[in-house]
Amino acid sequence: MKLIQALLVLLAVCTAASAQTPSTSSEPAPSSPKGQAYPTKPIRLVVGFAPGGAADIISRIIADPLGRALGQSIIIDNKPGAGSSLAVEFVAKSAPDGYTILIASQSGMIVNPVINPKIGYNTERDFVPITKVTVSPLVVAVNPALPVHSVRDLIAEAKKAPGKLNVASSGNGSLPHLAAALFSARTGVEMVHVPYKSGGQSVQSVLAGDTQVTFATSPSVLPFVQAGRLRALAVTSRERTPLVQGLPGMEEAGLANYEVTIWYGLFAPAGTPAEIVRRLFEATALTLQNSNLKQALARDGTETAGSRSPGEFAGFVREDARLWTQVIRSSGAKFD
Repeated sequence: MKLIQALLVLLAVCTAASAQTPSTSSEPAPSSPKGQAYPTKPIRLVVGFAPGGAADIISRIIADPLGRALGQSIIIDNKPGAGSSLAVEFVAKSAPDGYTILIASQSGMIVNPVINPKIGYNTERDFVPITKVTVSPLVVAVNPALPVHSVRDLIAEAKKAPGKLNVASSGNGSLPHLAAALFSARTGVEMVHVPYKSGGQSVQSVLAGDTQVTFATSPSVLPFVQAGRLRALAVTSRERTPLVQGLPGMEEAGLANYEVTIWYGLFAPAGTPAEIVRRLFEATALTLQNSNLKQALARDGTETAGSRSPGEFAGFVREDARLWTQVIRSSGAKFD
């Protein structure tokens, strides 16, 4: 009996000691300004274009898995206008609490501030980069009546008659325009830039023969390439890509010092706590590993391209800004 009582006392002491042992299982979760674990409510993802565009499609593809990774729903908020500048400015002026974030490309974060000095935000001052999300190349395409079948042929044709070839784009200062300007700068050719109000109109001009060359998104030109109404020469990424089968990258095409891709990334307002930025980064990194998400993005001509850290993405944006600032100033692109 005494033995049983002694065992019961020993058991009670061990249980009490165990209850008092501090937990070492994990670090505390990021906190909101009120001290609560982040996130505690839905997060608004602001898109600078109308529903149906590339930024909107990417946002809607990632919203559900990203929401699951964060434990809160992601609300897509489309704020189109001024080439995405309205949305960028809205987020720049939002509370830095992690509940309003932005998806944007180099157009909104780099190009627009350079070509429009009166714009209401400064990318480096007003934003904290979180991570790159996706990347996709453009396609160099020509009217089939043009006697060129490769990038080398295009360079030779343009040099044979400077100023004779017209290159169509989706607008002054658009990435297709700047891609063509960089191509001219890297190769020493002279082509006449003809801006249109949309990518669709620029492609139609090449189909009609009003212009002869375009740098355009793969979904906008590949159906016409497959129908024999346009000829695709290469993708603007350095290497081949599985997104556009059968086309060489620029290095293989003979232009190793040229690469242009459209990227989209996530940004938070300046002043957002570092632990919240890290939480958003880690949740996005997990989201981008989803195989179903990758397949959905590939159908729309883009692929995942997460950064290794928020700091790496910030460095990437600074380097890209230096490149495009030089191209914009050389091309003379102005705000329309």
